[in-house]
Amino acid sequence: MYMTAQEVAEALGVSLATVYAYVSRGLIRSEAQGVQRSRRYRAEDVRTLMQRKEGRRDLQQVTDGVLHWGLPVLDSAITLLDEGGIFYRGYSAFELAQTHTVEQVASLLWTGGFDVSFEALPSGWSLARWRGLLDAMVGCTLFERFQALMPLVGTEDWAAYDLRPAAVVQSGARLLRVLVALASGNDSLQGSLSGTLSAAWAPAVPGAERLLQAALVLCADHELNVSTFAARCAASAGSPPFAVVSAGLAALQGYRHGGGCDRVEALFAEVGAPECARDALARRLRRGESIPGFGQPLYPGGDPRWLALRELLGTVLPDAPELVLVDAIATAAHELIGEYPNLDFALVAVSTVLGLQSGAAIALFAMGRSIGWIGHALEQYQSDRLIRPRARYIGAPPGSTAPNPRDG
Repeated sequence: MYMTAQEVAEALGVSLATVYAYVSRGLIRSEAQGVQRSRRYRAEDVRTLMQRKEGRRDLQQVTDGVLHWGLPVLDSAITLLDEGGIFYRGYSAFELAQTHTVEQVASLLWTGGFDVSFEALPSGWSLARWRGLLDAMVGCTLFERFQALMPLVGTEDWAAYDLRPAAVVQSGARLLRVLVALASGNDSLQGSLSGTLSAAWAPAVPGAERLLQAALVLCADHELNVSTFAARCAASAGSPPFAVVSAGLAALQGYRHGGGCDRVEALFAEVGAPECARDALARRLRRGESIPGFGQPLYPGGDPRWLALRELLGTVLPDAPELVLVDAIATAAHELIGEYPNLDFALVAVSTVLGLQSGAAIALFAMGRSIGWIGHALEQYQSDRLIRPRARYIGAPPGSTAPNPRDG
């Protein structure tokens, strides 16, 4: 079956000149006909071109959605999000948060087993060495101190450049200890990571270690979130673990990610008292402001990490007066906007009930999530592939904005 040039142009939505270009490139076959030597064109070739164009359009639609809560873009054996459940290498994250230490969960995510022995801090490393820098960071948050010191720590840990799996695991263990040392102000770290934190942050609060351990474990990984993707991109380039963690911290800081914890802390301060919750939140809506700490696209029925930490708060500290404020804000927000608390809100709730310093919530997030970043770095190193997506150019065509060489 054959078509005329005009019919081909109309079917493909292109000009006659483009049709002839397709012919010259061998994409459409043609043959002469009649005494006028006019040409006719193979309809099957035209249909093939139409299908290819449709395929490109479909691909563009897919890729448009992939980077915005879209389809999976790479393989990982670390975390499964399924029907509101979170599973670390097949184990329920919620059960792990109750039954296993932070170190054991880190070992699981990094190796698939629970028996990694955590090394000490990098040789010769001490908080005292950086005391001058830390003292100069007046007004900086704990999270900002993490960001400032992580690259410096890397410059003194030459073993971190060894990207073999066993070496990366030990680098990850050292980096996690460094973060906990910074957070606690204690670089002796004789006990567990959660025990060191609770001794420094809430020594007089019963059950504090249990709460902090659960929070760290539930923060450890959440599949391919923005900070983990940033960390994997750094790892794909061959960057060492401390640079991977630095990349993760940079992304986590954003207010649409872990930085949302700071907005939730501000919300708690704005509400002040339980009886003021509904009015304070309604005023935000009237001003056109959002209510931070609520809604999670993956969990329309409620973030299970919030549910797990709220249940644990009620078990460990059922009489804590701060729980009344936490519940009042959660209830008022659901009545007003129909959303449930997310992990940001849950971490601020834990921080508030334990009486922790401002900025503790995002610091908890960072320490926990660094476990996942190292796990994803291990996967990326072993894949030996560079993550390099392409951009679809939508700017001015070449030459359209260039000055005319004949001018002036």
